[in-house]
Amino acid sequence: MTQEKSNAASRAWGFDAWSRYWADAAWRSVVTMDTLRERATDMQQHAAAGMPPLLHFESETVAEGSEFTPPSNYRLLRITRCGTDAWEKHVKRGAAPVIVVDPRAGHGPGIGGFKRDSEVGMALLEGHPTYFVVFDPEPVEGQTLGAVIDTLTRFIDIVAQRHRGKPPIVYGNCQGGWAVTLALSHCNHKAGLAVLNGSPLSYWAGERGINPMRLAGGFTGGVWPAHLLADLGAGRFDGAWLVQNFENLRPEGVWKKYDSLFAQPEREHDRFLEFERWWNGFYFLGREEILSIVRDLFVGNELQDAKVMVDAHRHADLTQIRTPLVIFSSYGDNITPPHQALSWLRSAYKSTQALVAADQRIVYLLNQKVGHLGIFVSADVAKREHRAILHNAAKIQALLPGLYEMKLDDGAASDEVPRAHFEPRHLEDIHFETSPASFEQVDALSRQLDRIYSTWVSPLVRASATRQTAHLMEQMHPMRTSRMAWSNRTVPALSWLPWLARGLTESGAEDTGRDSNPWYRMERTLADSAERGIESWRVMRDLAAELVFERIYAA
Repeated sequence: MTQEKSNAASRAWGFDAWSRYWADAAWRSVVTMDTLRERATDMQQHAAAGMPPLLHFESETVAEGSEFTPPSNYRLLRITRCGTDAWEKHVKRGAAPVIVVDPRAGHGPGIGGFKRDSEVGMALLEGHPTYFVVFDPEPVEGQTLGAVIDTLTRFIDIVAQRHRGKPPIVYGNCQGGWAVTLALSHCNHKAGLAVLNGSPLSYWAGERGINPMRLAGGFTGGVWPAHLLADLGAGRFDGAWLVQNFENLRPEGVWKKYDSLFAQPEREHDRFLEFERWWNGFYFLGREEILSIVRDLFVGNELQDAKVMVDAHRHADLTQIRTPLVIFSSYGDNITPPHQALSWLRSAYKSTQALVAADQRIVYLLNQKVGHLGIFVSADVAKREHRAILHNAAKIQALLPGLYEMKLDDGAASDEVPRAHFEPRHLEDIHFETSPASFEQVDALSRQLDRIYSTWVSPLVRASATRQTAHLMEQMHPMRTSRMAWSNRTVPALSWLPWLARGLTESGAEDTGRDSNPWYRMERTLADSAERGIESWRVMRDLAAELVFERIYAA
């Protein structure tokens, strides 16, 4: 019996399995390279078309921020059709309108609605008339953060007016979430409900091993590098730098993205290209915008202390928000963990009694493992958390003032809304540290260095930078060159990849039963080991960075 097992194992690892593995590996390599070529083609076509929003749904423009005073590059769209279904088929009589505000953090708009099972899809499924806030690739001349916030407040008012004064439910993703918060924090603007998804409001909060990005300002000197890049960009900040920061934050995720494509290209091809169309659409921010964002929010952490100037006359005060809030965050999110999503509550409201006295309702919903992008793009999250939030919007608005945790029951079918209940909580139970002293040192250093740069260096850089030099710098950015290296224009020979892939397929090189091939399983084991190795290196890198940061600034 032992000899038979030995012979079977030998046959499993024999020449036939070995030859099938290498033929399949050749096929997978060619198909993977062809997919990267398609990605480059998609990027070129998207750019040639003016980089329009990547929405799964048809829409019409309702308002344009470029026509406001002050102007911005934002636009308000109304969702009109989903496939063959007209808008009117989904909307329930009397349902509150929903506005989805996508993040402007380097990418273009669309992540909240670039497939059917998305935030927009769930809003339609729940019967809400749905609007989507998008932005153009280029900011208007001199665009400020205050102009963006003013535009969002006007959009909220416009939608309410279109629906007989019914205040909308406003959905803000990441940057869109804190922008919505700023819009609702002054001049008594109000929505029916504001949902903040993965939105940072306490920018210094965290702990060792959690959100290492908060340390970046301490190693770069704060705001002046963003100032320099905006000056070199002739007044525009290239969003590709922000996307590169995201990829550097978790390199094992980048490895896994490409390794998954190589492992099962026939299965991953469409999903890979769908996501990459959005991921590699790099948009620009104005110089004044990016400086306000980095200086006052991410390095200065002034929002939770009501020090952010929305414009020349108004501060953003979070305690003035009269709209009920739902804060959705995840412990798997390394960009906006619960620390940064919730810590501001302890700074803005000194106690639970103060929150109740302000007549405010705040509900938080926690996921234990989904990553930052999964909060917006995961179909499972859309059908579970986002649909539950929208389904229970009226119940949330009717809660007594206070803090609550939203809990969802498990076991609901994929086409059913999970049952939700709301458990009262106390602000005193939130133990995240909000303002570590070392970050105050970083803020002081940042402002000093930026004053030096602004006085002595910035005028020289602005005088020498032109749109031509800015364009050249943009085209040479690693996030673009690494993608365009697979373009037919860069390497004409790549145009033969589809023919080669088709030939290998017709010759039977693809092994549809590769999962049972021991050589393929060994490859997957080695690939998983490589991913764990990269992750281990990243953990050590982040821990070392935290130790160095503490050594420099804690003293």
